[in-house]
Amino acid sequence: MSINCSLWQDNSMSVKHFAFVKFSEVTEQCFLLFTLILLTFLASLTGNALIALAIWTNPALHTPMYFFLANLSLLEIGYTCSTIPKMLQNFVSEAREISREGCATQMFFFALFGISECCLLAAMAFDRYMAICSPLHYATRMSRGVCIHLAMISWGVGCIVGLGQTNYIFSLDFCGPCEIDHFFCDLLPILALACGDTSHNEAAVFITAILCISSPFLLIIASYGRILAAVLVMPSPEGRRKALSTCSSHLLVVTLFYGSGSVTYLRPKASQSPGVDKLLALFYIVVTSMLNPIIYSLRNKEVKTALWKTLGKKSNLI
Repeated sequence: MSINCSLWQDNSMSVKHFAFVKFSEVTEQCFLLFTLILLTFLASLTGNALIALAIWTNPALHTPMYFFLANLSLLEIGYTCSTIPKMLQNFVSEAREISREGCATQMFFFALFGISECCLLAAMAFDRYMAICSPLHYATRMSRGVCIHLAMISWGVGCIVGLGQTNYIFSLDFCGPCEIDHFFCDLLPILALACGDTSHNEAAVFITAILCISSPFLLIIASYGRILAAVLVMPSPEGRRKALSTCSSHLLVVTLFYGSGSVTYLRPKASQSPGVDKLLALFYIVVTSMLNPIIYSLRNKEVKTALWKTLGKKSNLI
């Protein structure tokens, strides 16, 4: 059903409300996707919350690696909570509208948590590099203060980029159409609705993607190149196995997150399509957020032990 944008324009003829395009006219398809995403969302929320809680409540895990992992879990919670609840509503409700202010708020928090995660994953790679390639200096170079500063920088960069991109895009006029052909207020689908020339905004999004996606990814690849070289010359097979197990978990998360993000924001405009963008969005928001706690908990003995202890304490209180 087409939306009459003229009902949502003020005297300046700029759209003040948007509406998300209905996923499908077949009710069963919408309900099926709603159920799958809801279950995945609940699993992601529960898993990330448990990991963060287990790390904060277990002194044995108060180390740089787990400090960053707890921050990653908090980012994943914010990342999913900023997009999925509205997405779920749109699957089962005819009221798919969102105000201009609400759309800008969603975009800001999506960019904040997404960019912060890009930076944090790079910090996690640097931590693993220092632990394996420079173990004698690890305690001093990755002190608590250094870790806190790296986390603050990650969150700060996300906040600055989120504010900048959101303000830059929503300073434009939107004259219609007002239907967002996406699951949430992502940068490129909203930019496609703006009036006039948006080439500067598109260039800003591309440059931001280069700086905040490609650059951290290259740093991670460089770090793991050095790590692999160091691991291969380790005399202890057990040491090699433990180092590769820890790093492979991080590499899997990095590949899933950066891979889907790079395809979304760095591929040529001519090859972009709403269908592919929606599929990628479901992958890097819904799927990766659920996989992160599974990957880190199932492949990490310390995290599994801490989770069981935390769950045991909760059951005793009940």
